[in-house]
Amino acid sequence: MGHWWARNIIEPGKLPLLLALASFVLTFVITRIVVRLIRAGRGPFGNVKAGGLHVHHVVPGVVLTVIGGFGAVGSDRHGFGSAVFAVVFGIGAGLVLDEFALILHLDDVYWSEEGRKSVEVVVVTAALVGLMLSGFLPFGVDDLSDDELYDRASVILGVGLNFGLALLALSKGKARMAIFGVIVPLVALVGAVRLARPASPWARRVYRRRPRARARAQLRAYRHDLRWAGPRRRIQDLIGGKPTPQ
Repeated sequence: MGHWWARNIIEPGKLPLLLALASFVLTFVITRIVVRLIRAGRGPFGNVKAGGLHVHHVVPGVVLTVIGGFGAVGSDRHGFGSAVFAVVFGIGAGLVLDEFALILHLDDVYWSEEGRKSVEVVVVTAALVGLMLSGFLPFGVDDLSDDELYDRASVILGVGLNFGLALLALSKGKARMAIFGVIVPLVALVGAVRLARPASPWARRVYRRRPRARARAQLRAYRHDLRWAGPRRRIQDLIGGKPTPQ
């Protein structure tokens, strides 16, 4: 276990990514604690206002993300500067994605049902970066041998196949599986071969003249949502707080 940790995590080239992930998660957790205290009217915290304008934390988040991103691009992966810029970028990304729903809807939906999207995006982002730290790389081209690197045709074919499976899973309405499938090809394969979600582009086009397949897709989606919607909402409420009843 210690050898795996040293080889995959503490490896100098991956240290900035580890620091960015740690600062990203920590920033999100602290931000959620602060905003929940503000919502409950507890503690010394309050909304930041300038001239009567409520300044959302996505604003400093964008500034920090830009600084950290450009700084990371212009620095070496093994220096002190890269570590600092990685932390700055992680903090900025945590602030920005915590208000992802606000950016998506162009409205202050932080404590509404739509605001749950922010929590989901943060969790997915952290999981993807965690997979990359564990040794996975997009499109399954990690740990290539010298022969595989020399045979570029096989590499291109593998990347193209992985991309096609992820795109197929996305067209079937399985966005999470498509995203994770870019990192882990097996996930994209599972998403590509399973029945599509009823409202997905694939179902509307392919199942239009196949009533039995359409009925099976609707039944499977109903059973899936019935089983997982409740636990998913409870986890989202635990992480991000319950939305305001409407």
